[in-house]
Amino acid sequence: MDRVLDDVVALDPDRIALIIGGERTSYAELEKAIADVAAGLGAAGVARGWRVPLVDDASVLAVAALIGATRVGAATALMNPRLTGGELAVLMKAAGTVSTGVVGSGYEAVAAEAGMSPILGAAELLGGQAGSIPGREPDPAEDAVVLFTSGTTGTPKAVPLGHGMVAPRIAAFAPAVEPVPSVSIMSVPLVHIGGMLGLLVALAKGSTTVVLTRFDAGEWLSSVERHGVTTAFLVPTMLYRILEHPNFTGTDLSSLASLSYGAAPATPELIRRTMDALPGVALMNTFGQTETMGSITALGPGDHPPERLASVGKPLPGVEIRIVYPTTGEDVETGTVGELWVRSEVAVVPPSQADDGTTPVGWFRTGDMVSADEEGYLFPSGRLSDTINRGGEKFAPSEVEEVVRAHPAVRDVAAVGVTDPEMGHRVGVAVVTSAPLDIDEVRTFCKGRIANFKLPERLLVVDELPLTDFGKVDRKDLRARFAAAVAP
Repeated sequence: MDRVLDDVVALDPDRIALIIGGERTSYAELEKAIADVAAGLGAAGVARGWRVPLVDDASVLAVAALIGATRVGAATALMNPRLTGGELAVLMKAAGTVSTGVVGSGYEAVAAEAGMSPILGAAELLGGQAGSIPGREPDPAEDAVVLFTSGTTGTPKAVPLGHGMVAPRIAAFAPAVEPVPSVSIMSVPLVHIGGMLGLLVALAKGSTTVVLTRFDAGEWLSSVERHGVTTAFLVPTMLYRILEHPNFTGTDLSSLASLSYGAAPATPELIRRTMDALPGVALMNTFGQTETMGSITALGPGDHPPERLASVGKPLPGVEIRIVYPTTGEDVETGTVGELWVRSEVAVVPPSQADDGTTPVGWFRTGDMVSADEEGYLFPSGRLSDTINRGGEKFAPSEVEEVVRAHPAVRDVAAVGVTDPEMGHRVGVAVVTSAPLDIDEVRTFCKGRIANFKLPERLLVVDELPLTDFGKVDRKDLRARFAAAVAP
């Protein structure tokens, strides 16, 4: 990872590596920034084995720190810059970082509130003449980077990724430098596994990456047209908003050749609509987590028949899976929903699982609920932690969402379990509508389409569904809204 730019710099140093806010950075300029940051960190006393908090959007400083820290044997812990100081302090403790922080412009105050000191920014690390760091071969067991789980169901957990995992992963996706650079667009944050790994792969290939520090459907469309973007990764909610944007039909997207989507389930309706709207674009659904270093399954281009549009495909080479009953760990029958367990060289098994005495050695319990058909294609059914438990009847939010979404007045929907003293959960649905809608009409529409115990009981009409910074539906936020709505 520390020498990820070497081949491109040797072949074509003037090739553009990054386009951020209209500013272009060549591979030679980015390599200079990486060397500067490495030297600056070394001069600041950053030592081998340190975990250094990095608080910034995707910027030249952030990318240079991500790679440059590894040249002094350290690793950056990528932290969401939109968190509060208290939240950043929690992440620092979880990851065991030092107090020395690399911090982007505008985030100094919140970093100081978190206890970071000294704070190193562009002024301290970029443009210097501190010399270069001697080359070294990193130990495969050394941390290359530390990421954090999304924290949608609790406190984010630190996930250290070693050089022995990251380097082969990059090499697998980027075996050689592209003779003619493709142009990708980065729509998810650098702190997301898809953003971090996707960017490193793009750099290793010699691609040009257009960076959106915050996703906006209109800006995404104009960026694809303006820069001739050829490949993209999107979370399904982002894809939905792009298709819904009033500028979609008038934007020239002819450069777009491939589009990957993942990080959350995509409905068959959304994928059908995408295939109709972008008939010349190759689609790929990827499925994975931070702990699995991104995708562990894929539904590739040409593998999107109608009956598989809800599938995330089959396991990638080197990935073993089991689908088990969460309470017993016994394998489920074909077609039955259970928890997905994974064993792979790129899966990080948390100590809490490795030491619990109930999980076989090497297996990672993902918390994702899936089923598999007879051909081995996987179909997601949401997160185990999102399961709605109404009076002992347990089911996935997606079962409710699929039915409610079919109502002609519903443009988008998310279901959650609303805490209830009698039933445990009541079924709540938040909907984006195109016409007035009430709970009675929703229940009437759903009757006969799902079991009675799955019928919606609480309704929130919203202008748009709340999203996390990773582009997923923020169910924690929705549960809080429902709780506030029913509070006395």
